[in-house]
Amino acid sequence: MADSDIILETIDLTKEFRGFVAVDGVNLAVQRGTVHALIGPNGAGKTTLFNLITKFLEPSAGSIRFKGQDITHARAAELPERGMVRSFQISAVFPHLTVLENVRVALQRPTGISFHFWKPESSLHHLNERAEELLEAVGLSDYIGHQAGELPYGRKRALEIATTLALEPDTLLLDEPMAGMTSEDIARISDLIRRISKDRTIIMIEHQMKVVADLSDTITVLSRGRILAEGPYETVSQNPDVIEAYMGTGHAA
Repeated sequence: MADSDIILETIDLTKEFRGFVAVDGVNLAVQRGTVHALIGPNGAGKTTLFNLITKFLEPSAGSIRFKGQDITHARAAELPERGMVRSFQISAVFPHLTVLENVRVALQRPTGISFHFWKPESSLHHLNERAEELLEAVGLSDYIGHQAGELPYGRKRALEIATTLALEPDTLLLDEPMAGMTSEDIARISDLIRRISKDRTIIMIEHQMKVVADLSDTITVLSRGRILAEGPYETVSQNPDVIEAYMGTGHAA
């Protein structure tokens, strides 16, 4: 695999908390334009690894490269400009704004007027067309005028994804996108992730093994802060170490 095919790479990435090693020498290589899942039992280090990659934590050792650039000591606020967005970074829904207004707020950031809430609403009308396109992409065209706080949970998660897409990321990190969803919502959001992954890289933490099997090109299995196995679902699901450490805990498909 050529280096240009790798959009995100960690080299010996390590995070220690007062003697406890949460992430232990992880070497991760995410191929551009793929869906890459991180799985593992509770306490495996998945969220800590996400926090390191998205700069909410500083590593104890090791380095991180994104698009060939060292981002080990970059600030979290810089990453959206570089093309990396984590779902919760922009996904806070404003419950008393409409669905359309929520997406317009996210669209303001690239224009440099992110916090100009005191401007008249008419000054934002030029953003409506793009906002409506994003809402159509996530299946929310029928909810444009609804208050965000009134949306069912699954639809609210779709709105959160729309707000992240407003920043036009080429790499999107999703932390348990199916958490708390009904089977109907899971099917809807799975279809959404499949569609938005066609022209961007998706990295996700997910416990729903059917979702992982259906969506992922590559799966990295973490256990006790280390990579236990990596590859397509067909390979890792048959790995005896994975079966013992993760699949046997009740999460098997």
